[in-house]
Amino acid sequence: MALEREELHLLLDTLRSFCDRNLPLARRLELDANHTYPADVIEGLFGEVGLHLLFLPTSCGGMDGGAFDIYRVSELMAQYDLGVATAVLATFLGTDPIVVGATEEQKAHWMTRIAEEALVVAYAVTEPSVGSDLGAMKATATRVMDGDRLKGYVLNGEKQFITNGGVAAITTVLAMAPDGPSFFIVERGTPGFEPSKPEQKHGICASNTTAIAMQDVFVPVERLVGGVEGQGLAQAQKVFGYTRLMVAAFGLGAGYAALARTIQYAQERVQGGGLLATKQAYTHKLIVPHVVHLEAARAYIDHVARRIDGGEQDVAIEGAIAKLAASEAGKAAADAAIQAHGGYGYIREYEVEKIARDVRITTIYEGTSEILEWTVGRDRWAQHLKTRGGIWQKAAESLDSLHHQHADVGADMVAAAMRAMGVFLDKAREARLTRHQHVLFRMGELATRAETAAVMCRWALMDDHDPTRGDASALRAMARIYARETLTAIHQQAMGWLRASDAVSASQSAAIAAQMGIDALYKGYGGWLDDMNHVARVTLGMEASA
Repeated sequence: MALEREELHLLLDTLRSFCDRNLPLARRLELDANHTYPADVIEGLFGEVGLHLLFLPTSCGGMDGGAFDIYRVSELMAQYDLGVATAVLATFLGTDPIVVGATEEQKAHWMTRIAEEALVVAYAVTEPSVGSDLGAMKATATRVMDGDRLKGYVLNGEKQFITNGGVAAITTVLAMAPDGPSFFIVERGTPGFEPSKPEQKHGICASNTTAIAMQDVFVPVERLVGGVEGQGLAQAQKVFGYTRLMVAAFGLGAGYAALARTIQYAQERVQGGGLLATKQAYTHKLIVPHVVHLEAARAYIDHVARRIDGGEQDVAIEGAIAKLAASEAGKAAADAAIQAHGGYGYIREYEVEKIARDVRITTIYEGTSEILEWTVGRDRWAQHLKTRGGIWQKAAESLDSLHHQHADVGADMVAAAMRAMGVFLDKAREARLTRHQHVLFRMGELATRAETAAVMCRWALMDDHDPTRGDASALRAMARIYARETLTAIHQQAMGWLRASDAVSASQSAAIAAQMGIDALYKGYGGWLDDMNHVARVTLGMEASA
């Protein structure tokens, strides 16, 4: 399900008004400096705004929001404070195993309580020595029998990096039952369930993050999510489609927040006789590339959200691509914002150094960038083998068709990039290059770029009357810039790794480069600087000097 567009805009307006009143700059900096969890803000977001209802069905008093709604809310929250946004995410995340895996009776009970009581929820999966390898968890759930009747379970083990761990009313805990990993619902105050003191973190300091120790924690059988053991990993995998999209939106929102401060600074700061906004050396390095990368990430997030809302179930790989593209783009934009402010970028009151510290976590939680590269690389490698390269050829043909209809969004260059991917992976197959783990990871990185670029071409042509969409001509210019960058990256890295692994000799390099479409690369470079100039003019509202 999804909200009507008017309902969504009303919710966003309400959320924006609440955050303006309750999270001004001074409060955000105070929370960050003191590592304080703002219980009053979270209570207001749930009690006054009703944000916790977004994920819940109307049958339990919720809004029954869709993936698109969640992405837009998550982006806006991250623009204010990523620590507070993370606290909200954790409630969504902790509720998710119930939403996707609980019995109807469990859903009616727990989701109604969460809705009516505005409960803060936590999600306890990660462990100290296991990290993201859920299958290797050490926390156990031992059956407790009453004769022949299963009475409940005793949980033992440790959980690490649990957002809301010290403040949540209920926690969904993943533990190894006799028949496999399973989720259990544990209420705060249950004997033996002990959160530690809050962690002192590099960023997102307004979120409560703790370890949790479980020592002989008894939970009745009714608290086994779904009523059947061994469903935990499948339930967690279903959760990833939503939560990775949310974290992608966090990267997007934080990146735009940093970029907005950079743009404002550039429009006010005079250097060398003119505003920084008029200096091409400044704008084309520290602003334009990040506008482009964030907009490409938005295009892909939007693409995945619409697919989920359209009823698609298996979007785990697409969720990984969205998170990888957006979190890395957000991190890069925040880092550039510090550089763009010069010495002021290091001063707390300008906030960009805080945003940079905060957004860094989006490349770590809910799957590190490296895990996502591996996830995408492994899947696209399998698809390449299964289709004998057809996955790339089919994508290229679709982009060729798009280019024939609309020659101004760079679809021809992305088509060339797709064909280059096919050649690269075929040469990698012949030389068995995936025995080198690093090459497989780079495949994931390049596939992410290629697929994001393809979506960006179509995004630039969309007209859904969304007032948040930017200038149409600038979007087309951004699509062309991203297409050129993508084609360049694939050629350089693919040829680099083919040579680095000696899969291609020096004498073969020119022929392989031609097979990968090197001519399309050089041809596509035309107009690149003009496109950057145009994006700068639209973004900053003035002409940049050469």
